Amino acid sequence: MLTKAYGAHAADQPIVAMDIERREPGPHDVAIDIAFCGVCHSDLHTVRSEWAGTLYPCVPGHEIVGRVRAVGPDVTKFKVGDTVGVGCMVDSCQHCAPCAEGLEQYCETGFAGTYNSPTPDAPGHTLGGYAQSITVDDKFVLKISHPQDQLAAVAPLLCAGITTYSPLRHWNVGPGKKVGIVGIGGLGHMGVKLAHAMGAHVVAFTTSESKRQDALDLGADEVVVSRNRDEMKAHTGSFDFILNTVAASHNLDAFTALLKRDGTLCLVGVPEHPHPTPNIAALIFKRRAIAGSLIGGIAETQEMLDFCAEKGIVADIEMIAADEIDAAYERMQKSDVKYRFVIDNATMG
Repeated sequence: MLTKAYGAHAADQPIVAMDIERREPGPHDVAIDIAFCGVCHSDLHTVRSEWAGTLYPCVPGHEIVGRVRAVGPDVTKFKVGDTVGVGCMVDSCQHCAPCAEGLEQYCETGFAGTYNSPTPDAPGHTLGGYAQSITVDDKFVLKISHPQDQLAAVAPLLCAGITTYSPLRHWNVGPGKKVGIVGIGGLGHMGVKLAHAMGAHVVAFTTSESKRQDALDLGADEVVVSRNRDEMKAHTGSFDFILNTVAASHNLDAFTALLKRDGTLCLVGVPEHPHPTPNIAALIFKRRAIAGSLIGGIAETQEMLDFCAEKGIVADIEMIAADEIDAAYERMQKSDVKYRFVIDNATMG
């Protein structure tokens, strides 16, 4: 089935309108008419081949919200008209230990990404949510229960939301815990909202004084300008957990020094160049840890969506039309967005 989409034919080519092929629903498939798709920095990296291995044509997008158009005969969890979401994964091996535990993001043979992963479907690799429709195995489709007028702002939860929710849950963030969120961007603003909703004492870290009030408005209890040594020093040895959302290479020692004994600094951004080697003594003498976390499994993503619906949490977004994607990419590189672009897929018609 042909569908309208937006993507790139090469790394040095702009995002343009194109027709792509979607498979008709198989026995376990859900066909979705896409209403909104968030724009993630991973989309930009992939389209422009800043990460190795981009396959063209490349249609990005893994923060998808839409409505079910059709279901296969063996689908029982979804029906036509349901509001649903699709995140960063559309398949996994389904038989390794991580998959059995609901941790498909750590599939031992590698999960199939929503775009740029091998697939039997034309053109031989997955094509994402910058499109009018998508067909997905029902195991990787999520139920959305937010009000209809919030659906555009729900889309970024499918990546930015789960990327921050999963580590917060894994490290048991909640009442009585002091938690830091480094970076107030697409990921960080969700981290602040979620940690606040979980009941933690939340400290937001930013390099920019101008973001202080923004971070407080998002739910931070305190804000630290990380370039201010006195502000940083005042929090030495006091954090249970720090979630670092910054994808640029930087010195991690400034943040590990803020951890309590047994505290953890968790990284969710992959820098273009490696971080400087951390001070190992600072880890050894306080039994501190530097860890990482990758999105979340399907069950946990559903848990996150339900939690956000219950707490009234959505992303802060700026809506764009499909023909504004390139301009949005340019603004993203300048951090000129509060805090996530979302495409109105109706503009692809």
